[in-house]
Amino acid sequence: MNTAGGKTVRTIAIASGKGGVGKTNITASLAIALQKLNKKVMIFDADLGMSNIDVILNLATKYNIEHLFKGEKKLKDLIVEGPHGVKVLPASSGIQELTALDEFQRLRLIEEFETYDENLDYLLIDTSSGITSNVAFFCMAAQEILVVTSAEPTALTDAYALMKVLFTKYQEKNFKVLVNNVKDNKEAVEVYNRLSTVTERFLNISIDYIGYVPHDDSVTKSVRQQRAFMDRYPNSEASRKLSEITERINDDDSHEVKGSLQFFLGGLLNSKC
Repeated sequence: MNTAGGKTVRTIAIASGKGGVGKTNITASLAIALQKLNKKVMIFDADLGMSNIDVILNLATKYNIEHLFKGEKKLKDLIVEGPHGVKVLPASSGIQELTALDEFQRLRLIEEFETYDENLDYLLIDTSSGITSNVAFFCMAAQEILVVTSAEPTALTDAYALMKVLFTKYQEKNFKVLVNNVKDNKEAVEVYNRLSTVTERFLNISIDYIGYVPHDDSVTKSVRQQRAFMDRYPNSEASRKLSEITERINDDDSHEVKGSLQFFLGGLLNSKC
C-alpha cells in the first residue's frame, strides 16, 4: 500500500491465536500512542465477520467492509475517524461468509487498498482470534507480526500454535511478542521465556520480546466506557508501559520491508490459506 507521494506504509498484523487476551484493546491504544508521536495511523478491523474495534471505540459506522465486497462502496467511504485522528476501517458483524475470504474478495480488497491515496504511516491489522485462513492471510500480508499473549497456559499454547502454522505452512520466521495483563516485568519475561524455549526447541524462528502491559483496573474501566485506555487514562501504568513499547516499535528500523500492501496481498491470491 503506497500513499500519496509513493511512501510505503508500515503494516503490522496484531494477532493472538486465542481470544480474550486483550489484543483489540492493545491495537486501539497502540494506534493512539502512535498518533501521539505524530504518525498517521489506520486500524483495519480484520475480524471481518465480527466487528470489535468500532465497539471498543464507540464509533458510529454507517458502512462496513461488507458494503465494499458487494461493490456498493469504496474503501474511502467506509473509513471513520476515531480518537486523536486515528482512522478506522470497520468490519461487519454477524456475517459468517466473511470469516474466510474467497479469491474475488481478496482481489477486491487489493484493488481498493491500491487506489487509497490518503497519507498514512502505519496500518495496524487487528486480526481475529484463532488460526483461520483470514488470520494467516493478513499476517502474511503484513511487514511485521505482533503476537499478543498473556500468562494463561491456553494463551501461550495458542500463541505457539499460531506461530507454528505461520512457520510450517508459510515459512514466516520473525515475530514480535507483547505480554499483556501480567503483574510485572518479571512475570512477563517468564512468559516470554517459556514461549521462547518451546519455539527454539521445535521451530526455527525468531521471537522478539518488545515489552509488557501490566494488569491495570483502568483497562477494565475503559472497556466498559467504550474508550481506549490510552485515550481515557493516558497516565495509567498500562498506558505508560504501552507508550514505551510504541516508542520501541517506532524506533525499530530493522523490520523487513517486503513492499507495499497490495503486493503482499497479490502474492497471496493463489495461496491455500
